[in-house]
Amino acid sequence: MTIIKINAITVEAGSGDELAHRFAARAGAVDDQDGFEGFELLKPVDDRTTWLVITRWRDEQAFDAWVNSPAFAHGHRSAAERSDGEAAPAKPVGVHSEVWNYEIAVTN
Repeated sequence: MTIIKINAITVEAGSGDELAHRFAARAGAVDDQDGFEGFELLKPVDDRTTWLVITRWRDEQAFDAWVNSPAFAHGHRSAAERSDGEAAPAKPVGVHSEVWNYEIAVTN
């Protein structure tokens, strides 16, 4: 059964485009993970400052395997850490985040 993980990331006003840029720079990084079914980054179109990262997984075990993988650890380090300190440290964009867990109840 597909499970949905939503990472609700709150950013400072005006910082959302940087969040999108950082996700675009890592596009495809999770695509080959066993059990991964899809990704979307949702941008608010009103005055909200919370962006939603939607991922779909085959099951909880597939998601847990990714969270505990070296690829997850690498992708969630700062840009400076990923480049062995050669890049200037990047300030975190998110000021708060929480993960919401869902499963599909009804589909067309």
